[in-house]
Amino acid sequence: MSGDFEIEASEGLARAGILSTDHGDVLTPVFMPVGTRGMVRTIAPWEVEAAGFQILLSNTYHLMLRPGPEAIKNIGGIQRFAGWRGAMLTDSGGFQVMSLGARFDENGVVFKSVYDGSTQRLSPERAVEIQEDFGSDIAMVLDVCTMLPADRDTLAQALTLTVDWARRAKAVWSSPTQALFGIVQGGTDLELRVESAQATADIGFDGYAIGGLAVGEERDLTVETVAVTTSHLPSDRARYLMGVGDPYTIVEAVANGVDMFDCVSPTRLGRHGTALTTSGKVHLRRKENLSDQGPIDIQCGCPTCREMPRSIISHLLRVDEGSAGVLIGVHNLWFMADFMRNIREAIREGTLTELRQQTRDTWSRI
Repeated sequence: MSGDFEIEASEGLARAGILSTDHGDVLTPVFMPVGTRGMVRTIAPWEVEAAGFQILLSNTYHLMLRPGPEAIKNIGGIQRFAGWRGAMLTDSGGFQVMSLGARFDENGVVFKSVYDGSTQRLSPERAVEIQEDFGSDIAMVLDVCTMLPADRDTLAQALTLTVDWARRAKAVWSSPTQALFGIVQGGTDLELRVESAQATADIGFDGYAIGGLAVGEERDLTVETVAVTTSHLPSDRARYLMGVGDPYTIVEAVANGVDMFDCVSPTRLGRHGTALTTSGKVHLRRKENLSDQGPIDIQCGCPTCREMPRSIISHLLRVDEGSAGVLIGVHNLWFMADFMRNIREAIREGTLTELRQQTRDTWSRI
């Protein structure tokens, strides 16, 4: 059943497990590439699959506006729509409407469409209904995400609404093939995080997300908040840290019991000429790369590193940014897939402490 979670190995609080879905098992800890409008930007789904990913994330906010839930339902569901054979998680749109200056009240959120300016309303019940129409394997409840820093009253109000909306979402959710995840809020206020985690766990969900982080706070504060939050979430359910994609925060969160991550950063960085490598970030636009005949990363086996030297990629960044962005984006996805695979293997072998230190050494200042 979608959402079933089995822990196969552990090291400290870190877990290596299997998250079951109707579209296949997902090995955790896992990073989910983001296909905002149904497809990872500039990267074909078969390229994402070839990199080793088993699950994608898509965005309810964008897909509810275009092409709309009815169109996706009629074509056979979001996997068919997106040309993706693996599992799919759909977020609820809470972060997107927050970033667009939406108006929240007890009944939901009112916002303007980025496509035509029309006024839209999204309630916790409607968010569940839309995601059930999508047919995704994992749906997220509608939450109130707050940019940081924020005062305690603002965070407390967001928490209260998020918990109330979670109860309402759970009450109307009815899909037998779709898991429903709750979302913990509270900013970086540790007392509020504990309150939110306990209240959300009391409602009872198939998995639990930690939202409202990586929105302006320092990374070490993110990790501290995650550590406090996971200690108050059920240990037999998957835990998902939303919107995080940098290796340092990922490995630290895994060490504190997180199983799932997502971010647009690998392909976004690629479109801007930055590659993720075992030595850290490489800015391929720099002049010295024009004469470098080596691959982006000598330790990488991706198609870009096998076939294309840094020199042509650096050249393309000057004359054909689109093609360069695809090449770097493919590499960055392979890097993230390999990174998560290494984390899973380290947990199984009892060597996560060493990998954690290596990651800190490479990524703590990046």
